[in-house]
Formats: sequence, structure tokens, C-alpha cells
Amino acid sequence: MREVDGVIAHRLASGVPLVGSVSQYIISAGGKRLRPALLLLCCGALGYTGAQRFNMAAVVEFIHTATLLHDDVVDESELRRGAPTANARFGNPASVLVGDFLYSRAFQMMVEAQSMRIMQVLADATNIISEGEVMQLMNMHNAALDEAGYLQVIRSKTAKLFEASARVGAILSGATPEQEEACASYGQAMGTAFQVIDDVLDYAGDAAVMGKNLGDDLREGKTTLPLIAAMQRGTDAERATIQTAIETGDLSMLDAVVAIVHKTGALDVAKASARGEAERAIEAAKQLPPNEYSACLIHLATQLLERNH
Repeated sequence: MREVDGVIAHRLASGVPLVGSVSQYIISAGGKRLRPALLLLCCGALGYTGAQRFNMAAVVEFIHTATLLHDDVVDESELRRGAPTANARFGNPASVLVGDFLYSRAFQMMVEAQSMRIMQVLADATNIISEGEVMQLMNMHNAALDEAGYLQVIRSKTAKLFEASARVGAILSGATPEQEEACASYGQAMGTAFQVIDDVLDYAGDAAVMGKNLGDDLREGKTTLPLIAAMQRGTDAERATIQTAIETGDLSMLDAVVAIVHKTGALDVAKASARGEAERAIEAAKQLPPNEYSACLIHLATQLLERNH
């Protein structure tokens, strides 16, 4: 990861000062670097040690960071990882345009891998992520969204880049088709579980630990799995309360919604869904050669359910 950070710092260089300022601000704000880590771990599990893995790990982090810049503008978010978002600090126009710079820089770096297969995987993933964002936008304040629709959004918006990161690691390694699919399945399952737990934390987390405002999903009118499960299990009155809160984005209703989510056991339903995805990831990782890297992939999936930020 130190090598990846070195590539990131080098490739953020731009002759336009504002590009560098915004890019450095959001990249240096921290983050879990999960997507590049998955790529590196899949390379390790399959025995690839070439330097190109550092470049491709930086590429997936750039794509992820670009989506964050655009997401925070769309969602009007003001806090991420305990600090003001780039759009709060630099304004919406700068955030959107620097997000575009990061996308285009990622595509410049993809070409250097000289692999049409890698370009295809990452280009397709970037397109599907955009579709997922639009699907989410269309479903804002839609209390009728069901679990299948919710999963379609998060598998496109979040899980697709996890899947692509792991798949690129396999492609770099010259993996068999079976190994490549195992890596891709692992990434998709991990990305899905990650997002479900993220949505759980919006109603059960600690704002100070998470570094974001609780209730942001409700304010934005996002119908996430905890709310879907609560509406399925609650009384008519409780269902009506949640529907109204989603449709209006009224944060004054947050305490009432949180109480219903807890009372109905909706968080347990969502956690069980995430656990199922984590188990799917573990089964996929077991199809890779047994070594310290595949063991780490299994450990990551196990630990995912314990995350609190």
C-alpha cells in the first residue's frame, strides 16, 4: 500500500494548482483503501509480483475517489471521514471538475497496462457505477423500493468496483477463468456486504466514530435495507411514519424512525443479509490457492461484519 500511495501522489501531479489541491485533499483524508487492497491481495494469492499491480491499484482508488467527489455534490453532503467534504471546502464546480480529472487520469493509466481485457473490465465497471448512481437518484424519496431494487442499486453503485478490482488482480496474474470468477465473486459479495453494513450504521452507528452525520440517508430520501425491513415488519402506523420520513426527508422524524428500526429487528435482518454476502465471499476465497494472501481475504470478509465506520 505504501507503493500504491507513492503512485497516487506521483500521478496526482497537475499543472493546474486547484486540481492538485482538491485531489490531495480528498485522497489524504484517509479512507480504507479497500478496493486497491483487494486487487493487491488477489495478485498475492495468485502469485503475481509485477509493478503493474501498484498502478492498477491506484487506478481503482482514483475511480473510487472520483465517484466520492461526484456523490457528495449530488447528495449535498458536508462531512466525510470526520472532515468537511471537498464540495464544502472548495465548492461544487471544483469537486465535479476534479472528479472528471481523476476519471480521465485513471483511464490514461489503464492504457499503460497494455491490456484490452483490463480496460474492458474497468470501462464497463465505471459505466455500471454511473448507471447505479442514476438508479439511486431516480429512487430518491421512493418508499416503494423493495429489497431486489435496493440490491440492484448497491451492486451497481458500490459492489461493481470491488468486483472489478478483484477481477483485475486476477487478470494481471494470468489466472484461470475459474480463479478469475472466484476473485470477481469475492469482490462483488464483499462490496455488497460493505454497503449493507454502511446502511445499517446510518441508523445504529456513532457519528464521532463514523466521521459522517447520522441520518444522512434519511435526509437524502434513500430507501435502504434497514428501512425496507422495518416497513415489512412494522405496524401500519410505523410503516406510514417511515414512508413519510423517506418521502419528505424530514430529519425531525429521525428519532422516531430509528426507534421503529430497532423495535422491529430490522437491523438484525440487514446484518443477516450482510452475513450471507460475507459467507459467499469466504467460499469464493477458498477456491484460490491456500496462502497468506487468500487467508487474509477470508479474514477481511470475517472482519467486515464487525466494522463500525
